[in-house]
This record gives sequence, structure tokens and C-alpha cells, in this order.
Amino acid sequence: MAHMTRPRLIVLARALHGAAALLLGAAAQAQVYMGSDAQGTLVLSNHASSEAPELLLAAPADPAAAAPRSEAALPQPAAAPLSGEIRAAAQRHALPESLLAAVIAVESGFNPKAVSPKGAKGLMQLMPETARRFGVKDVFAVQQNIDGGAAYLRWLLTQFDNDLQLALAAYNAGEGAVARAGRRVPAYPETQDYVAKVMARLASR
Repeated sequence: MAHMTRPRLIVLARALHGAAALLLGAAAQAQVYMGSDAQGTLVLSNHASSEAPELLLAAPADPAAAAPRSEAALPQPAAAPLSGEIRAAAQRHALPESLLAAVIAVESGFNPKAVSPKGAKGLMQLMPETARRFGVKDVFAVQQNIDGGAAYLRWLLTQFDNDLQLALAAYNAGEGAVARAGRRVPAYPETQDYVAKVMARLASR
């Protein structure tokens, strides 16, 4: 879609009413506007436009409050070498490149060999069952891993009616955990922190 190439576009998603609280808690660095395009797809952007006229999150009034609290909130320079792979997966699965880059940054810090204590592997930290489910044969192969993670994110967005925060929560804790929480972000500190970090990265782009 043509609007996905606009340099200031952050992400297409369905925003929760609680998005502002999560973003403020994650040291949001930009104001965020919400709206929809001609096809009815919801749009989040860091500037007002005809597609995103409604202010969802205001920029902090205090300049000091806008400063990042840690280096974790800043874009990772290691993302550049993966831009081609991220773009390819984003186009295949109709996702914003910025969303995939933010998830990779939070999941693995762009380390293709990352392995978590729970057994999640690669750039997008795929569990073995998830990798098999989405056809990933070599979980440490960069393009396969990104493609598998992107396919899972697209599936989660469909399952949760394009609610980005619920999709991210399910990516971290599992779709069952989100369902058991009443289709809300589960009250797990790790999951809530994960969603906030990804959303903060998107807001800073």
C-alpha cells in the first residue's frame, strides 16, 4: 500500500483505549494521532493528517520527560543490515516494517543466534512449536526466522481484530494467556513491559 512508504508513518493497527497509559509508562517520545485510511484500515502516525486526525497521545509538556530513560528505548543501529529482509517479510505479510524492526529489537537486539532460557530462538525468538507451525525449518536463518515471526504476528492480528497491543501480548505470552485474561493484556509484568517497549519504539520512529 502506498501509504506504508511514507517516512513518518509509524504503524497500522487498532488502538486500545488504554494505549496512552501504556505509552506514557514507556517514556513515549512523540505525540501519536489515530484515524483510518480510505480502505478503513486504522492508522497511527506521529503527525496529524486527513488519515490520522485524532490525537491519541500528547507529547510530554516537560522536555525532560521526553528524554529516553534508557538506551533500550532508542532504535538499534544493527537494524540497518536487516532492512532488506525486514522489508521482504513486511510486504509478504502486509505488516509495517517499523513493527517488525521494533519486535526484533525488543526480542533479540538483532542477534540472529539469540536463544532465551525458555528455548525461543533467533531474531524473533520463535519457540520450536511456533517455528514448525509457520514452516520455519532453520530457526537461525535470518529470512526464515523473520518470515516466521511476521507470519505469526499477522495471524495474531487477525485473531485479535487488528488490536496491536493484544497481538503483541499474545506474541510474548501466548494467545491462550490473552484469551484467559478476557482478551486484555495479561497482568504479567514481563508481558506488560514487553508491549510497552515495542509500542515506545514505534512511537519514537
